[in-house]
Amino acid sequence: MTTPTAQVNRLRPRRSCLAVPGSNPRFLEKAQGLPADQVFLDLEDACAPLAKEGARHHIVDALNNGDWTGKTRVVRVNDWTTHWTYRDVITVVEGAGPNLDCIMLPKVQDAQQVVALDLLLTQIEKTMGFEVGKIGIEAQIENAKGLVNIDDIAAASPRLETLIFGPADFMASINMKTLVVGQQPPGYPADAYHYILMRILMAARTHDLQAIDGPFLQIRDVDAYREVAGRAAALGFDGKWVLHPGQVDAANEVFSPSQEDYDHAELILDAYDWCTSEEGGKKGSAMLGDEMIDEASRKMALVIAGKGRAGGMQRTSKFEAPEA
Repeated sequence: MTTPTAQVNRLRPRRSCLAVPGSNPRFLEKAQGLPADQVFLDLEDACAPLAKEGARHHIVDALNNGDWTGKTRVVRVNDWTTHWTYRDVITVVEGAGPNLDCIMLPKVQDAQQVVALDLLLTQIEKTMGFEVGKIGIEAQIENAKGLVNIDDIAAASPRLETLIFGPADFMASINMKTLVVGQQPPGYPADAYHYILMRILMAARTHDLQAIDGPFLQIRDVDAYREVAGRAAALGFDGKWVLHPGQVDAANEVFSPSQEDYDHAELILDAYDWCTSEEGGKKGSAMLGDEMIDEASRKMALVIAGKGRAGGMQRTSKFEAPEA
């Protein structure tokens, strides 16, 4: 595994992760103007086999000459069981490495697949004179074997930034009885995805990674998208894929705190800082209105405040220390 020399923020905003076919120059251009936190230019499922070679060059051109300001720039390569993967990585990283944030590896089944990508990235970076370790890795979990091995996968490389749930292939791998990706299968009275999502989330949080939910294919049903995204957001996921521009605003909203919750989190942090200070009496807990806050409150507030800050939210309330 690589020993990174670059200082990289691995916890980038990823509320909305927009999929863009690498073989479509028009879509590559349009994506630059959409308010998605992350854009991943796809060489895998979105590209027909005969279009993959040309798509690599379209992606290099788009990364080098496009305006991706404010976006995390990712390329999804083909998985290691195909004959395209190594050339995907070499062409894209040699051609546009300085303008690339992460490589997304689909259908990850064991840690060695992540290690292999790490080693290839390190060789390219050293050969090209790029910063070693700057380019991150996103691992997509798409079958039962990948989920069973997820702890080892999550610990496989310091480049790793996210674990992503790939629902369509996963549903097929376990013979789930439905053809509607992301919706509950008929005949099961509970949430059929709860264990999968929680397993991914636990592995991600154990290793300080982000957890991203996969796509919802009914692209024109934004209300249904919000419902499915809300399930993942409630658990603690950091974001979700978007397949259509109409889903971007919904994802950004669902995975951001409400203004009320954001303001309240910032007030908790201010109040806790004050009550533990010399001026505030060096207390371990205090009252914020009718609510008692302590160190546990601070930790929960940090999560909400962090999400709000990352989303560019501005607070609308101000903490005022109580009079003595």
